[in-house]
Amino acid sequence: MVILGIDPGYAIVGCGIIRYEHNTFTLMGYGAVTTDKDMPFNKRLEKIYNDITELINKFKPDAISIERLYFNTNQKTAIDVAQARGVIVLAAEQSGIPIYEYTPLQVKQSIVGYGRAEKQQVQEMTRMFLHLDKIPKPDDAADALALAICHGHASGSLINTIGRR
Repeated sequence: MVILGIDPGYAIVGCGIIRYEHNTFTLMGYGAVTTDKDMPFNKRLEKIYNDITELINKFKPDAISIERLYFNTNQKTAIDVAQARGVIVLAAEQSGIPIYEYTPLQVKQSIVGYGRAEKQQVQEMTRMFLHLDKIPKPDDAADALALAICHGHASGSLINTIGRR
């Protein structure tokens, strides 16, 4: 199964693509969709949509794993990230690929075994799962890979039915 993990944002969208077969994770690629702060916001959303659509067409994932958003602080940032997440979900939906949502706590639990794990612990375990020499950069890409791994772990369990949109 090919899984596209996405860490949503509007300045940086982390992306990670893995293959999960027989309890083994293989890295296919990772990176980030970036938008310039000086671009009009609607153009930023268009770029995110187009770049995610291109990734979907290139890698043809069987599933897309995306972070479920929770915000306590800046409402403007929350709304902007939610809009970016919306165009990402639209790109996935239009491609007919199932979308699975996971909270940061679920990702940490899946990757580290502890829902309150530190970001560095998650990144190090992600590196180990993928047999990499170093932690993927930017951090958003490492987070996207963790989301993809989380879905691989969840795909054979009941959490899969909970995370499905």
